[in-house]
Amino acid sequence: MTWDEPEGLAPRGTLIVLAGRGEQAEVYERFGRRLAADAYRVRAVADGDLETTTAAVKEIAAGAVSPKVLVGSDTGALRALWLRATGTVAADVLVLAGLPAPGREAPRSWENELNQRTSCPTHQAWISDRGRLTRGALTDARIPAELREIDLSAVRVPVLGVHGAADLISPFHAVRARYAQLPNAQLISIEGGKHDALNDATHRTAAARIVLFLEELRGDRSHLEAG
Repeated sequence: MTWDEPEGLAPRGTLIVLAGRGEQAEVYERFGRRLAADAYRVRAVADGDLETTTAAVKEIAAGAVSPKVLVGSDTGALRALWLRATGTVAADVLVLAGLPAPGREAPRSWENELNQRTSCPTHQAWISDRGRLTRGALTDARIPAELREIDLSAVRVPVLGVHGAADLISPFHAVRARYAQLPNAQLISIEGGKHDALNDATHRTAAARIVLFLEELRGDRSHLEAG
């Protein structure tokens, strides 16, 4: 899925969105359109095996306008960290949403999963389409082994964490320690936000914070160059 900047405006960077467990790229259409309206090019990659996802991201990044930003949700956040920590993709910035907390039990029913993912009725209806999301995928078994042990100290580029304060799938308190291991990270809590932080009822707040973060980095290029 691709969303481009409005005609007549120069692109301000490229956001490569990595979907979470069981998600197709279409899940991020609303997010993609909103960030594209601010003149960022947005490309979304569906959940898949690590090799396939890596190949897709590398292909997009090869021709992308800088700064190159990896935006990951759920296991997509872990993939973004892994890609940068291993040097597989030379991203300038990472934006992580709903970073998984290890050892959490999956919601026991689709109703519970839907309510724990988002309180936004529009997004609930959107992901209820089985073509856009695999139900019951939020299990530890769906986290690839390579993503369980990442050298976070190797991720020296700027990182923004966006996490719902009401996230029951990955509670805020359970991920704070992981962000503390990153050399250059900011973690923000979205009041009332649930697991699908980029698509929840608070999606406008999340998008605004991301744009502000990216614009501040553009204003001080030293942060990008240091990574």
